[in-house]
Amino acid sequence: MRRAATLIAGDGIGPEITEATLSVLDALGVGFDWDEQYGGMSAVEKAGTPLPKATLDSIRQTGLALKGPLTTPVGGGYRSVNVALRQEFELYANVRPVKSIVPGGRYVDVDLVIVRENTEGMYVGFDRTFKVGNDPKALAQATSVMTRDGCRRIVRYAFDYARRHGRKKVTVVHKANILKATSGLFLETARQIAAEYQGQIASDDKIVDNAAMQLVINPAQFDVIVTTNLFGDILSDEASGLVGGLGLAPGANVGEHAAIFEAVHGSAPDIAGQGIANPAAQMLAAAMMLDHIGQLQEAGRLRRALETVIVKDNVRTKDLGGSASTTDFARAVARRV
Repeated sequence: MRRAATLIAGDGIGPEITEATLSVLDALGVGFDWDEQYGGMSAVEKAGTPLPKATLDSIRQTGLALKGPLTTPVGGGYRSVNVALRQEFELYANVRPVKSIVPGGRYVDVDLVIVRENTEGMYVGFDRTFKVGNDPKALAQATSVMTRDGCRRIVRYAFDYARRHGRKKVTVVHKANILKATSGLFLETARQIAAEYQGQIASDDKIVDNAAMQLVINPAQFDVIVTTNLFGDILSDEASGLVGGLGLAPGANVGEHAAIFEAVHGSAPDIAGQGIANPAAQMLAAAMMLDHIGQLQEAGRLRRALETVIVKDNVRTKDLGGSASTTDFARAVARRV
């Protein structure tokens, strides 16, 4: 039975890694009726806006999207389309699995998941400058917003995720020793939720700077991490670095009525069109999407095929120490599935 889904190929290397991922999904035999839409710079070029109404309408109708990387201007221009999508559809949970795949790295036993609150905190967009004297930007201010309901929702999601996926422990990461109002509310609420799962899922908490250090000392001590928006953004990229970088980092943005799956790396315009981009993260995001719609066996086949190609077949793109092209890698995974 075919499933309707929105497809946003993205900017830069996005179309290349998306095409590679679609070829693997075809080989896997899963059927999607893709509604192709645009976002980011490609949407600006085609529709004059980074987030067209047609894209929003499509996601609202399908409730499911696979998205490539989108370009966000640094220091000016439009705000992040990713942030806008999360807020538009209340995609409150960002899920980032991190797992050792490539042999020979510093760590061989990393297998953790970071669950990041996705709609509150420092990323609510209350970021502004003030004029003092003749300097129009003499003062800058950012405001973090946390709500009890938002804290409760993301922590409960993390504990339920741990239970569904056979995980044993949830670590709450915070900065309540300094940010006593916002991070304090998060920690207080998290401890209340953790008490409901006592005897089912173990829990502890760590201050964010200590958690960052502990991740590089002994990542095996972590199972599921749940944290606020800014901390989760930083820690999830740090954790990805433990297993070879963002080329192997998929992500899910999940809400009550929609879910968007993506490769979390950037659009890499410097290598766009060269056919050397690593499509693994986009493929792993597709596997998370298959999990989400209940096609667990197909998702498992895709992950096993990808790992086999990297570890046993030694087919790797340049960022993983190999020389395979994007197409070479996709064909190898397609053969394995």
